[in-house]
Amino acid sequence: QVQLVESGGGLAQAGGSMRLSCAASGRPFSSYAMGWFRQAPGKEREFVASIRWSGGATYYGDSVKGRFTISREKVGHTVYLQMDSLKPEDTAVYYCAAQRVGASSYSDWGQGTQVTVSG
Repeated sequence: QVQLVESGGGLAQAGGSMRLSCAASGRPFSSYAMGWFRQAPGKEREFVASIRWSGGATYYGDSVKGRFTISREKVGHTVYLQMDSLKPEDTAVYYCAAQRVGASSYSDWGQGTQVTVSG
């Protein structure tokens, strides 16, 4: 099992930036992909971005392409989500998740961190 702890959420103004962090522990991560998801009140959970721990290939949801950047720091086992040009519709609880490469779903989730963008 992978333990995930998010941090860095809070309040930002529209057009501003924020960086989320996800500290991971508990497993060798070379065979994992790490993802960020978000869920706004009354809405379905939405895929935001993911990164392969080995090789660093990245993927983004359409709503954040060109504004958000996912990265990882191998030494510290930390995944980051840099969010720029924030919009009020980015307001949500953001979750970090881990998926073993080849698995059909994400198996481990963090507790979530609230991001609120005022417009």
